[in-house]
Amino acid sequence: MMGDCEFRIEDCLAQIEMLDGGIGAWEFVDAAGARARARELDQGGATGLLHGMAIGIKDIIDVKGMPTGHGSRIYAGNIARLDAACVALARAAGAVIIGKTVSTELATFVPSRSRNPQNLDFSPGGSSAGSAAAVSAGMVPMAFGTQTAGSVIRPAAFCGVVGFKPTFGLVPRSGVKLQSDTLDTVGAFTRTIEDAHRWYLAMTGATRLSSLPAIDRTLRIALVPNFMQHADVDMSVAIAEAADAMNAAGVQVREIRLAPTYDEAQRDQQFIQMAENARHYQPELQQHRHLLNSELASRLDEGSAITAEACNAARLRLETARKQADYLFGDCDAWLMPSACGAAPRGLDSTGDPVFNRLVTALHLPALNLPVYRNKLRMPLGLQLIGARHQDEKLLATAARLIEIMRANTHG
Repeated sequence: MMGDCEFRIEDCLAQIEMLDGGIGAWEFVDAAGARARARELDQGGATGLLHGMAIGIKDIIDVKGMPTGHGSRIYAGNIARLDAACVALARAAGAVIIGKTVSTELATFVPSRSRNPQNLDFSPGGSSAGSAAAVSAGMVPMAFGTQTAGSVIRPAAFCGVVGFKPTFGLVPRSGVKLQSDTLDTVGAFTRTIEDAHRWYLAMTGATRLSSLPAIDRTLRIALVPNFMQHADVDMSVAIAEAADAMNAAGVQVREIRLAPTYDEAQRDQQFIQMAENARHYQPELQQHRHLLNSELASRLDEGSAITAEACNAARLRLETARKQADYLFGDCDAWLMPSACGAAPRGLDSTGDPVFNRLVTALHLPALNLPVYRNKLRMPLGLQLIGARHQDEKLLATAARLIEIMRANTHG
């Protein structure tokens, strides 16, 4: 007779077997290893915050004994010898690692083969395409992703799941393919805020489940209209509906237009990402250029031409912007803005525009996708809730409350 962990793992494996042929969320599935781990847990093995939870790992993150392909032909046959630190933390918390989820090529903008489970004709986003798709399709309740521009929040928005990008530096990056020292952040996809909180606790080394901070006063939310010229009509309507719902529930809602400094910070994020991306991918560019997507190779060439002096100047400007942002959170609990320009783009030729994500990543702020609204085609429209640096649990608690409010006031 199967134990509880075995039953849950078999359910996930059955979903993968049934659905992944059409979705393409997985690069590698270790069914035998997952079953053995589940039996071990049922027989009194390690317990913890993620006890028996099936987890997918983005294929730029090492899992011992599994291939790490980085979405690239260059790494065909590459087997990890050790777990990445974040994977080791998940195992210590009782997780069952199901396998590796599809990443775009070297976690860049090049689209992957994954499809959106909400409608297979639409993009799941990128670069954490497989992780978002796997959670959206019910194959696993949790998956790891990474974000350098918008690769957690945007795929979560397109696939209609919770995406959590914590404060920069919260989760260790050893064993994760590095794109940008300044920007790379390990995040998670889940179906609920509660599971995102469990993941957060496990990544910080907690051994006991604690409650989210109580909210015993009126919430103060700032609508950030910057970049709204990039939002489509459906997204603009979703933001307005969210504001109406919050106002009706007694939330203090006001608009804060960020200063031009933050437009510059947005540009600096792109500049730094290109420069640091090129630096970290020099081995691939120099030794295996013929195996790279041609547009990616050209972009790496462009990044290689950026001088150290110019990049350092951009880093200094961003550090000033981060300190100013810390001050802006003094009189509000969170910022609200779109997670993407709209719903997922049709087709697999684009992973979408990260214009609403770049600034948040650059400022090292924690952010969550709130999966509440949908457009006329029934495709998800994600809203991005943003918190102050190192106030991740406060952000999670605020998100849980706002999702209740928005869902109570929506018909979609």
